[in-house]
Amino acid sequence: MFRFKYVISLLCVILTGCQLSSARPDPHSRLPFATVANPATVSVYTTAKDTDKRLSATGAMTFEPGTQPGEAEISVFVNPDKRFQKILGFGGAITDASAEVFAKLSSAKQSELLRAYFDKTNGIGYSLARTTIHSSDFGSASHTYIEEGDKSLSTFSIEHDRQFRIPMIKRAIQAAGGTLTLYASPWSAPAFMKSNNSMLQGGKLLPEYYETWAQYFTKFIKAYEAEGMPIWGVTIQNEPMAVQRWESMIYTAEEERDFLKNHLGPTLEKAGLGDKNIVVWDHNRDLIANRANVIFDDPEAAKYAWGIGFHWYETWAGGDTMHDNLAVVNESYPTKKLLFTEGTVERFSADRYQHWPNAERYGHSMINDFNNGTVGWTDWNILLDQNGGPNHVSNFCFAPIHADTDSGELIYTPTYYYIGHFSKFVRPDARRVSTSSSRSVLLATSFINVDGQMATIVMNMTDKAIDYNFFVESLQVKLVIPARAMQTLVY
Repeated sequence: MFRFKYVISLLCVILTGCQLSSARPDPHSRLPFATVANPATVSVYTTAKDTDKRLSATGAMTFEPGTQPGEAEISVFVNPDKRFQKILGFGGAITDASAEVFAKLSSAKQSELLRAYFDKTNGIGYSLARTTIHSSDFGSASHTYIEEGDKSLSTFSIEHDRQFRIPMIKRAIQAAGGTLTLYASPWSAPAFMKSNNSMLQGGKLLPEYYETWAQYFTKFIKAYEAEGMPIWGVTIQNEPMAVQRWESMIYTAEEERDFLKNHLGPTLEKAGLGDKNIVVWDHNRDLIANRANVIFDDPEAAKYAWGIGFHWYETWAGGDTMHDNLAVVNESYPTKKLLFTEGTVERFSADRYQHWPNAERYGHSMINDFNNGTVGWTDWNILLDQNGGPNHVSNFCFAPIHADTDSGELIYTPTYYYIGHFSKFVRPDARRVSTSSSRSVLLATSFINVDGQMATIVMNMTDKAIDYNFFVESLQVKLVIPARAMQTLVY
């Protein structure tokens, strides 16, 4: 029988200063977490639609000996002895857009935002961050780090990033306690290196610039690290099968494989950067198995690849989001890691800040992604303005937190809290453990942290509250999850 070996001393204060909207502070943001005096107690934290519950402590129940549940009952079962992938972390992207908006905030609001995201005690404890290698669409304009046509890369400089992005990343690292797993992705090579002579509208990297582009990666990594920002790794190309009206560049699976094994991998090694983790694909779940097969079945390419990254844009209508493809890759290549590298709700509209299905899309994705082997989860922009930007091609989107740059206020969306149900309670190096639900109306996943504290995340996407049994091996507690809610059970 599972023995609770640790008495949990929970975090003291949650989400100090966070708000439900730009005008009304969340009353639960200043409520202390309960301290668990009994190691056989489960503490419940809830976020629910049409309530004031936002990562709120909503009860502490004592486990009792379990009894066989009936067929008509709804139950969630956890087996802590069956453990799976190690967790890398949770986080979001610090883009040029996020940094530009951040720079417009008052000092107090900047501190609030960093605390809300990166502080483990007073925020949701982000430990992972993504940034871009020069520009993406999220920023005021396109830019690179060299003068156009500079084949020797002699003009390489990250001076552009010193104005907004680098200061924000440095403060995020500090807010996270001095350590933040940071990785970077390119959206396009400079125009002269591409078949269409443009950073926009797709195009391919010309073969004569494969090595130059690989050297560009090394210069970026070394320049950022010289500024005190360690780079954990890189993805080869953001969305390599999408021709976008913004920065984009196309690789077939074979082209990405060959660039990795003949150029990027060896070039990083020669530059003393062989310890950097390289992530392939960085696109949707739909074609992920094909990309994995082509790259990972080539031993010379596979030796340079840490794992494979993916997004969620293949489809979303509350239905199939192709998570089975993750399981195929995980089963086929168990030594390679799965990393969620980007997701956001598109088609921004300011009247939908509190639109609950936006948050449920996150919860649905996160639970299914982790249950199919994912080791880390990275949201897109951590901050955007009241227009869903800036974005230089008007591709405006949502973020978990928006800033109204006219009023100077921060606007917390339900998505922020749904992500927090994971990131606050599941720390780096935790292990996912076996979890199942007896009915599809409840989604669930569980993790055990290094210190023995466990967290089970349960999600109800129905319009009715649900009574359910929560079993940890032979121990049981009876719980209720409100309609349209997320719960984290800590024990």
